[in-house]
Amino acid sequence: MSMLEIKNFGKQFTIHHLDKTMQAVENINFSLEAGEFIGIVGKSGSGKSTILKSIYRTYLPDSGSLLYDSERFDKIDLSKATERQMLYLRKYEIGYVSQFLNVMPRTTSRQLVEKALLETGEPEWVARREAEKALTHFELDPKLWDTYPTTFSGGEKLRLNIAMATVKKPRLLLLDEPTASLDQQSKMKVREIIEKLKANGTNLVGIFHDIEFMESLCDKVFDMKTRQLITEAQAGVANEG
Repeated sequence: MSMLEIKNFGKQFTIHHLDKTMQAVENINFSLEAGEFIGIVGKSGSGKSTILKSIYRTYLPDSGSLLYDSERFDKIDLSKATERQMLYLRKYEIGYVSQFLNVMPRTTSRQLVEKALLETGEPEWVARREAEKALTHFELDPKLWDTYPTTFSGGEKLRLNIAMATVKKPRLLLLDEPTASLDQQSKMKVREIIEKLKANGTNLVGIFHDIEFMESLCDKVFDMKTRQLITEAQAGVANEG
């Protein structure tokens, strides 16, 4: 059964001061089956992040449909979902990890991860316990747990971002270059949690420039150049092109 079906998806952006419209991506078609992890590869500017942001509805698609098999709403077209529906899905079903951290000011790292769980109705003691487990797993120094992340390094912010998204164990997790600024040891921690989430039923769509990281992790790879699902070996050639 398909967890996510992307059909004839397209997205344009208008540059108002130039009175110009640019086609960011078009004619995207692929399906994510239950229990799968699909990796997306392609050159910079090919529209990889646009696809993920449209699924999460940071961007509103211009054409096609994004059919998601929701636990709450059954089959729902994310391109036509109401804002209320999207807020629910982001809170309970769909997670998103980018290389950038946007958080509430004057909120500590521990509070941010706890908040992700409290929003779903977990009691405070569970949120605190799971937050500490997540922060420990991603090797964020305990000295940083009760400080504000505005002064963190890029790698520390990214590890916190991943902890916030994965602690809720979402049904669908979108990964936008989540290992971009991490060292090899931290990348392995991310890999461990992805494998664990996948084993427990989370479905994933991710963008990675690190092809080695993708090997044996993704079930399928979607190539932006050919608009096809391809093997990992072919994906390495596509990413270098």
